[in-house]
Amino acid sequence: MHQKRLSAPKTLKIPRKTDKWLVKISPGPHDGRAMPLLVLVRDFLGLADTAREARRIISAGKILVDGKPRKDYKFPVGLFDVVSVPDIEKSYRIVFDERGRYIPKEVEDADRKIYKITGKALLKGGKVQLNLFDGTNIVASNDYSTKDSIVLQIPEKKILNHLKFEEGVLVMITGGTHAGEVGRIKDYKIVRGSSPNLVTVEGGSREITTIEDYIFVVGDKEAKEPVIDLGV
Repeated sequence: MHQKRLSAPKTLKIPRKTDKWLVKISPGPHDGRAMPLLVLVRDFLGLADTAREARRIISAGKILVDGKPRKDYKFPVGLFDVVSVPDIEKSYRIVFDERGRYIPKEVEDADRKIYKITGKALLKGGKVQLNLFDGTNIVASNDYSTKDSIVLQIPEKKILNHLKFEEGVLVMITGGTHAGEVGRIKDYKIVRGSSPNLVTVEGGSREITTIEDYIFVVGDKEAKEPVIDLGV
């Protein structure tokens, strides 16, 4: 029922010995590494000095996540979420810092968000449901594959772009010691048995090998930078 600061996820860039307790996220999008909305508003955006002030701002519907007002101060905010504050006309995207921790970066393209396809399901009538990395589900055609990425217009969830998972595309590593690093897929190795498949990413003057679950396509073969502003 509670969350101690010392045992909080490593993705949270917070002081861990100043206080004992931290707001625990509500059930919702993303996994257990997500950031409570209150922590973002108070500690990162500096819109409030205390938890009480942050709760008032949030409960008034003044904070939008992916284009929708969120009034739960425990609402989980995670990777690539777009947080907008209409009162100050600013928008932020949640990205990684140099140590793989979540931080907000001010962006201009707040009307779109990139998603990784983690699964597919067949619905009645032959329709295909795409299961996305943060728990979002949308109905689309069968032209999309797992591990691909799509760019959606938010909050309408309209597909704007399709990025295939293949050699040569631009990707971001989203887990492990190299979280936040961007490079191109050089090699994809399917491993027999229960071990995860491996992906070799070439970035700068070095190569990084990681598991496929940590690979997030953010640009096609021709792209020199991610298709949306990721603060990198």
